[in-house]
Amino acid sequence: MNPHRARKPVDEFDDSPIKHPSQLPLKSDGKTPHVMIVGAGLAGLLLAILLDKAGIPYEIYERASTVRPLGSIMSLNANILGAIEQIGLLDELKAISFPGDKVNIMYDNMKVTASFGNVDKNGEIGYEYFNFARPKFHQLLLSKVPAEKIHYNKKVMSMIENKDGVMIRCADGTTYHGDILVGADGAHSGVRQGLYKTLQEKDLLPASDAAELSKGYLAMVGTTDPLDPEQYPFVKNKGSTFNQVIGPGTSFNWSEFNMPENRVCWVVVSQIASIAEFEKIKFRNSEWGPESNPEFIDKVKDFRVPGCGTLGNLINATPDANISRVFLEEKLFETWSHGRTVLIGDAAHKLLPSAGQGAVCALQDAVILANCLYDLESLDRDAIHAACLDFKEQRYHHVAEMYGKSRINATILYGQTLKERIIRHVALKWAPESVKQKEIRRGAAYRPMVTFLPSIPKRGQIDLLPQKPSARYEREQKKKQDEEALKGQYNAEDQSLTANSPVVVV
Repeated sequence: MNPHRARKPVDEFDDSPIKHPSQLPLKSDGKTPHVMIVGAGLAGLLLAILLDKAGIPYEIYERASTVRPLGSIMSLNANILGAIEQIGLLDELKAISFPGDKVNIMYDNMKVTASFGNVDKNGEIGYEYFNFARPKFHQLLLSKVPAEKIHYNKKVMSMIENKDGVMIRCADGTTYHGDILVGADGAHSGVRQGLYKTLQEKDLLPASDAAELSKGYLAMVGTTDPLDPEQYPFVKNKGSTFNQVIGPGTSFNWSEFNMPENRVCWVVVSQIASIAEFEKIKFRNSEWGPESNPEFIDKVKDFRVPGCGTLGNLINATPDANISRVFLEEKLFETWSHGRTVLIGDAAHKLLPSAGQGAVCALQDAVILANCLYDLESLDRDAIHAACLDFKEQRYHHVAEMYGKSRINATILYGQTLKERIIRHVALKWAPESVKQKEIRRGAAYRPMVTFLPSIPKRGQIDLLPQKPSARYEREQKKKQDEEALKGQYNAEDQSLTANSPVVVV
């Protein structure tokens, strides 16, 4: 099978009428698309906020009865904070965050082997890292989306498209129509599975996309209730300190982060040695929940953490509902869209969390896709397909770079083989500081912005990578300027006529 065949004409999809709708096809002006977003995670919510600002109608369909994001830490940096500032959420984000103050990497004897300070202490980058509990940020985005726009208990079972639109059918038998379908439903995306099944049947799917996600690590994460600062001095830090502990001689590594409200987020990562071990873990934990955690907890509860005693102390201070176990998976898919369907976030690219870029990449996807949809001039399927390909064209090489960095960082932070220990030692001890700083500056140069909103002042001194502008926004701004100039000309002429009119005295 030739992977390049994935770009066959989109009219190979079924053009037969869509039957038995429970929601009738929507009326359209022929220019503005109606967007169906599957998944109320971070990427889906940010896309909804951006579409609202672009005047593009949308609906969100979420498979769960309510949204409960993992109780883990998140970091956002210059690569996305500019767009967050553009939409007016930066101050609210700061209110739930601590700026990234320090990173300590140490062994289980608590001896620090490497330490890094504030990445923007000289103001060169323009933004600090902001660290916060993921549920807090999710709630912030959720508060900006009208409740009536989100439909819960809507597990997508199938979809079909034709020249007039796309339809999804949910597990409860309901169906919904739109012009564009966005799969923002995570690493095990139902939208992706449905799309790939259709492409596979037509021999349009690259073989690599049919393979499963790679699973090299198992993680348990949690966020404590507020802690007593006298008993846990670690929470007294006013900036966020990240302590990463490497457990030599074991398969485990663990970390802690202090958060606002005297909370601590903790993470334990176990390296999976082989496929056989993964299958064994998968079989024994097919239905994970709080009741299946004690065995894992018993293995890690005595691990030491700075300023908090042991992991057991933090685990005991964490409600069961705030503890989650997940496989740390990775895969960069080649097929992100076809026809009227497009994938964003983990549905298109699942990164290991070691570089803290998974959520950043998902949010960047939302920004660039919103830009592409804003410039859409037709609801013709080929035009939509072209816009989705443009989205991937702008994003793929940046995501691929972050994918590679996440793999390298995972080796440094989590790796336990002899080769991985050598790589860690060289990276932490021998890499020149000038090289590290150069890489930080280079990474901070990519800052996708919302091209249909007013720009913000440039933050920092580094040169930023250029971005494809919005042709529609530029036309509209030019028209607005011309109208204002013409209005000013009329006003000037009126004033001139008034000044030169003869004064009649009676």
